Amino acid sequence: MIAARDAFGPWRTDIEAGERLARLRSMQAIARLCLGPRGSAFVDTLRAAETDPAQLEPALRALDELAALDRRQVLASFAALHRGGR
Repeated sequence: MIAARDAFGPWRTDIEAGERLARLRSMQAIARLCLGPRGSAFVDTLRAAETDPAQLEPALRALDELAALDRRQVLASFAALHRGGR
């Protein structure tokens, strides 16, 4: 189960399947562009989560396992992309 503090982006429980897919794909693109080959394990788990919701938790763990700067780049870029009202 995903903790409430981790329920953001594609891990939110209150979004529709189509929105979750869009968020997974945007995070994949961000990770691929920002991290290159360093992010391949994370990107692979995000891709798996597109068709298997059980892979959402492994994807979150893969995000947490990124180096601090890599994780920060992915999260900041994702937040900027999905910032509401701007």
